[in-house]
Amino acid sequence: MEYLALLKNYLLIPVLFIQPYSWVFQRIIVGLIFIKHGFPKLNDLKGTATMFDGMGFRPGHLWGTFIALLEVVGGFALIFGFLSQLFALLFAIEMLVAILVVKRKMGLVNGYELDLILLATCLVIFAGGSGIFSIDQVVFGY
Repeated sequence: MEYLALLKNYLLIPVLFIQPYSWVFQRIIVGLIFIKHGFPKLNDLKGTATMFDGMGFRPGHLWGTFIALLEVVGGFALIFGFLSQLFALLFAIEMLVAILVVKRKMGLVNGYELDLILLATCLVIFAGGSGIFSIDQVVFGY
């Protein structure tokens, strides 16, 4: 029993140290992923419009431009923790639509697995807020 208590204490110390920073890590990683996917869309809006038209989102130029801007602007907003809950909700909706409309028939593996992880992570950010080291914390107190 003493061994288990000792083990628990050694495991608990790193967890207590890392936990407050986990929000920052989530925001930065998810923000970078959306930026990485958004910049190519933004750099080729004509191709993006054609792609969105082909997926059934008409008018393609409207939806393509909106998603490209959302991913780039929202990605940076998540990284800096500015209006994180709003952007996380918008990203969660985007991922839900991508899963249900675009990738559902592809299946989980090599299909919508990344979208599902991003959906879940965005819902966590939406529910929990920006956390420490965020503009939201400085400006709004949360």
